[in-house]
Amino acid sequence: QVQLVESGGGLVQAGGSLRLSCAASGSIFSRNVMAWYRQAPGKQRELVAQITPSGSTNYADSVKGRFTISRDNAKNTVGLQMNSLKPDDTAVYYCYMRTLVNSYWGQGTQVTVSS
Repeated sequence: QVQLVESGGGLVQAGGSLRLSCAASGSIFSRNVMAWYRQAPGKQRELVAQITPSGSTNYADSVKGRFTISRDNAKNTVGLQMNSLKPDDTAVYYCYMRTLVNSYWGQGTQVTVSS
């Protein structure tokens, strides 16, 4: 059974940094696309960053230059380093994994950025 468990959310002041981590189990992690999504109150869930099995990345325009996604295939983890945080980054952040046949979500972790 596939499980994704996020950690690292919390409350931070604007301009600060947080690092999110997602631990995956139950699938061959190195073969899967991993991503972070977020959902703010009253808004649709949106893609924040994605990383392919080969390490190629793409980012939402709103986080380019501030956020960095990374993966450690040996530890089955994907991270999201978030710098220069803004109040608009406040949301629940979800870890996402896409395999050849299915996709999975973590339970989400709250990130709150105060002004």
